[in-house]
Amino acid sequence: MPVRVARKLVLMLMPVVALATAGVAAAANGGFTPPTPHSPNTRHINSAYYLIFGFTAAIFLIVQTVLIVFIWKYRSRGRPREVEGAQVHGHTRLELIWTALPAILLCIIGIFVFWQLPKIADVPAANASDRLNVKVVGHQYYWEFQYPNGARSIGDLHVPAGKVVYLTITSPDVPHSWWIPQLEGKTDAIPGKTNHNWFKADRVGTYLGQCAEFCGVYHEAMSARVIATSEADYQSWLAGAATTDLGRAEFQGVCATCHGMKGQGGYGPALDTNPIVIQPGGLEAIVRNGFGRMPPVANDWTKQQIDALLAYLKQNVYKGAAPSGG
Repeated sequence: MPVRVARKLVLMLMPVVALATAGVAAAANGGFTPPTPHSPNTRHINSAYYLIFGFTAAIFLIVQTVLIVFIWKYRSRGRPREVEGAQVHGHTRLELIWTALPAILLCIIGIFVFWQLPKIADVPAANASDRLNVKVVGHQYYWEFQYPNGARSIGDLHVPAGKVVYLTITSPDVPHSWWIPQLEGKTDAIPGKTNHNWFKADRVGTYLGQCAEFCGVYHEAMSARVIATSEADYQSWLAGAATTDLGRAEFQGVCATCHGMKGQGGYGPALDTNPIVIQPGGLEAIVRNGFGRMPPVANDWTKQQIDALLAYLKQNVYKGAAPSGG
């Protein structure tokens, strides 16, 4: 390839490479490493990640360096293209090294990962006062959380910081995957099967998560948050906002995905002018059983949950029946 053409090709590729890496550079930790862990199990997950990353990065650098050296050493040096270059024969010692070394590295990785697994999977010993059991239910198109005292929340999982949270994860419809990267690894929510996971948030804060399994329409909107607070604030939420804010959370976390934040319509029909949303029997029948393209989004809801949604729709969404055409 002529030198001038090669230079033009490099100049053309540089902006492409810059654009391709810009998104990675803008991401947390440069996009190359996991987010900062805030639970014991995620620290051990990250330890396994960094060990594997270290080995693979070293191998990449060695291979690429050797490749560049070989390209330079065995370049054509002006030799016509139809003339063969010098032939290089096998090297027994070198072949033994590059066969044995990867096997040794794989053994090291395997031993380290199996050493870390119990620290990732096993729930720390805790008495009843230091452990919170929560049921996580993956619905289309939202996460529902059920607490020991019967309270429920949508989208936001409220927990006390410093306490072991033991999760029982299920799904009544299609496969989902529960994942809060800073607190725990991925756990599938599979119809007909119950899985478990745990975490222990080491500080007060909000931790973001996302359904990591393609579950259908609006999969990308199926996000979640873990809100870790002090024990006092958690108990205060449980006694108050868990009930008073339930209707808003249900509408915004479930209904608004398809029907719009104001009930104006979108993927689903408008609710702000549909009188069925303020009829207790009609509303309950639709959300429990589904209708048309709409799945049964509330098939396991309690009466308290239905009543909370009904009250919110009456007060904040429904604006009266649409005028009939003339």
